[in-house]
Amino acid sequence: MKYSLLFIFFSISISIQAQIQLKITDQISGRALENVRVKAGTTIQRTNDSGIVAFPGENLRISIALEGYESLEKTFAAGEFEVQLIPVVFNLTSVTVTAFESERPLLEQSAAISLVSERDFNRFNEISPVNAFNQKAGVRIEERAPASYRVSIRGSSLRSPFGVRNVKVYWNEVPFTSPDGTTALNLLDLSNIKTAEVVKGPSGSIYGAGNGGAISFFSSPDLTGNRLSTEYLAGDFGLSRFRLGLSQQVGEGGVEASFVSQKSEGYREHSAVDRQVFQLGSFFPISEKQEIRTQILISDLDYQIPGALNADQVAADPTQARPGSINQNSSISQQSVLLSLGHLYRFSEKTSNNTTIYLNTNDFENPFILDYKKELGFGYGMRTKFSHDGEIAGKTLRLIAGGEYQNGLTDAQNFGNRAGVADTVRFADKLRAYQGFLFQQAELNFTEKLLFTFGLSENFSGYEIDRQIDATGGPTGLQTRTFDPIVVPRVALNYRLNGFSSVYGSVSSGFSPPTIDEVRTNEGSLNLDLEAERGVNYEVGYRLGREKFNFELIGYLLKLDETITTFTNENGVVLFRNAGSTDQKGIEASLDYAILRNSDGFIKDFLLGTAYTGQFFKFNNYAKQDNDFSGNDLTGVPPHNLVSRIDLRTSIGFYLNFTHQFTDEIPLNDANTVFQDSYNLVNLRFGFLRTIGSWDLELFAGVDNLLDESYSLGNDLNAFGGRFYQPAPTRNWYGGVKVGLNY
Repeated sequence: MKYSLLFIFFSISISIQAQIQLKITDQISGRALENVRVKAGTTIQRTNDSGIVAFPGENLRISIALEGYESLEKTFAAGEFEVQLIPVVFNLTSVTVTAFESERPLLEQSAAISLVSERDFNRFNEISPVNAFNQKAGVRIEERAPASYRVSIRGSSLRSPFGVRNVKVYWNEVPFTSPDGTTALNLLDLSNIKTAEVVKGPSGSIYGAGNGGAISFFSSPDLTGNRLSTEYLAGDFGLSRFRLGLSQQVGEGGVEASFVSQKSEGYREHSAVDRQVFQLGSFFPISEKQEIRTQILISDLDYQIPGALNADQVAADPTQARPGSINQNSSISQQSVLLSLGHLYRFSEKTSNNTTIYLNTNDFENPFILDYKKELGFGYGMRTKFSHDGEIAGKTLRLIAGGEYQNGLTDAQNFGNRAGVADTVRFADKLRAYQGFLFQQAELNFTEKLLFTFGLSENFSGYEIDRQIDATGGPTGLQTRTFDPIVVPRVALNYRLNGFSSVYGSVSSGFSPPTIDEVRTNEGSLNLDLEAERGVNYEVGYRLGREKFNFELIGYLLKLDETITTFTNENGVVLFRNAGSTDQKGIEASLDYAILRNSDGFIKDFLLGTAYTGQFFKFNNYAKQDNDFSGNDLTGVPPHNLVSRIDLRTSIGFYLNFTHQFTDEIPLNDANTVFQDSYNLVNLRFGFLRTIGSWDLELFAGVDNLLDESYSLGNDLNAFGGRFYQPAPTRNWYGGVKVGLNY
C-alpha cells in the first residue's frame, strides 16, 4: 500500500511539473513551422506538424535554428508561447503573403509583390523607411526634405508635388490613406512598421482607388514573451532618436506599447524635424473562434520646408533655403490620433470574417511662402472581408468578398502669411470626401499547378466643398463632384512549373480620382472638371525559389488615360491638369543568393542581392497649348535603377551591411529639356549584436552617401523659375545602441 501511494504521488508530481510549450511560426506569414530544431540544455527536439514542441521545466535557455531564418536564443519561463522566426533570405517556396486578401505562398501569387522585412529596415539608418523600400525593384520613396515623403511605385509620383498620392496604404489592416486619396506616411515612425507588403501596379479589384498599387504595413504585438527595450541613435546634422518599448504577454494575448522621439536640425537651412509617436496595441483571443485587436496611434509632427532651388542657387550653396522660406516660416505642424478595433470570427475551419473599424482626428497647420493653411479634420471608416475555402466540381475554390467605406470631414481655412503668422482669411471651406467599394474574388485551382483568379470591385467616391468665405468676392456655397461608379476587374493565371518555380500573367484595372488638394488649390480656385485617371495593366512574371537562390523577373505595360500632371504658375502655386494618355512599359528583376546562411563557421551569413528597375514611360498623347510633348519621356521617372547588397554576419556577433544604388538621369519637365544627373549612393552599416543571458545588446554605426554625391532625393517637377532641385544631405554618419531585457 505504501509503495502504491508513493507511485501515485510520483505520478502526480510528474503530471504537474512545469512545462514550456513553444509554437514556432514564420514572422511574415504566421505559418506554423514543422521540423524545427529546438535545443534546451543538452536536450534537442523538433517541432511537430503544427509547429509545436514542449520541454519539462521552467526558466530554460532555449536555442532555435532553422535554415533560412535568423537563429534565436532566449530564456523562457513555464507556459505557452508563440515564437516568430525572422526569415534571413526570403525563400519564395515557403513565404506566404496576404496580398489581394489571399494568404498564399509567393510562388502562387499572380501579382508583382515586394516584401520589406524588419531585417531590411535594420540594414540602414532607422530614421525613415526610404532606404529599405528603395532597394526593392519598382519601388521608390523620395524625400525632398526630411519627413516629406513621396512614394513612387512604377513611377506613380508624377502628380505628387508633396505627400503620398495614387497609392493605397494600410496600417495593421486599417485604411491609412484618407478618403480623398492622400496619405500622411510621415506620421508613422519606423518602429511602428515591422514588415510591409507592396503590391505593384493597379490593384483596384481589392484595394480601391490608386493606379500605383497598395502598401500594407504590419506592426503586430510581440507575443514571444515579456520584453522591455530601449534604443538611442545620434548622427550628423543634429540627429537624435530615442525609443522606449514594452511587450507584455497577457494570457494567450498581449499588449505592446512604444514611444519614439526623433529630432534633427537638417542638412539645409530651415529643414529641422521634431516628431513624437506613441503606439499602444493589443491582441486578445476571446475563444477558439474569435480574436480582438485594438490600436491607438498618437503622432505629433513638426518639420520645416526649405523649398526648392534653381541650378545657380545649388551651385552657390546647396544648404541654403529658398528665399522667403525662413521669413515666412514655411513648415508643417500636424497632430493626429488614430483609434481602431479589429475583430476576427471563424465560423468554421473554412469560413471566417475579419472586420476593422477606425476613427481619426487631424490638426494640420501649414505656413507657406504664399499663404497660411489651417485644417481641422475628423474621419471614420471600416473594412470587412469574408473568406471561404470550398470545392466545386472537385476543384479547390476560395471565395473572398467584402467592402470598405471611408468618410472625412475637414474645416479648411487659407490665410495670408505675414512673416510666418496667419493674416486675414482669404477663403474658408467645409470639406467632405468619401469613397467606398465592394469587392469580390474567386480563386479556382483548375489543377494542382494551375490557379485562376478573377476579382471585381464596384467603386464610388465624391467631394463636397462648401465655401464659407471668399475674400476675393468669388462665389460661396456648396459645390459637389460625384464620380461615376467605376467597375474594376482583375483576371490572373498562375502555373507552378515545379516545386520551386512558377509563371503568372494578369490583366488588372485601376483608377485614381483627383485628391482634394488637386481640386481645391492654394490660390483658391476649384478645379471640379479634373477627371479621374484610368489604367489597365498587362503583366507577366517568372519566379524561381531554391534554398539559397531566389530570382524574379517581371514585365508589364500600363496604359493610362487622363493622366494627371502638375505645372506651376508664375506665383509658384502648383496646379493640375489631365494630360491625355501615357504608355508605361517596365521590367523588374530581383536576385538573392546566400553563399553562406546560418553556417557553423566564423562567417555565419554571406548574402548577396541585386534589384534592377527599367521604366520606359512615354507620353502617348499630350499636347499643352502650342506644345506637343507626345513621345517624350514621362516626367520625374528614371529609366534605369540598379541596387546591389552585401550582408555579412559572424558567429561572435559582428555584422556589416553594404548597399549601392545607381539612379539614372531624371527628366524634370514635360519638354525633357532639364534633367537631374545620374548618381550613385553607397550606404554602409556595421555593428555588434549579442544575446547575454536575458539581455539583448546591439552597438551599431553607419554612413549614408559614402561617396559624398550631390543629388536630390526628390525634385520639383515642371517648376517655375527653374526651381527643380531639393539638395539631399552629403556624407553623414550615425551610431547608436539598443538594449532589450527579456523577462
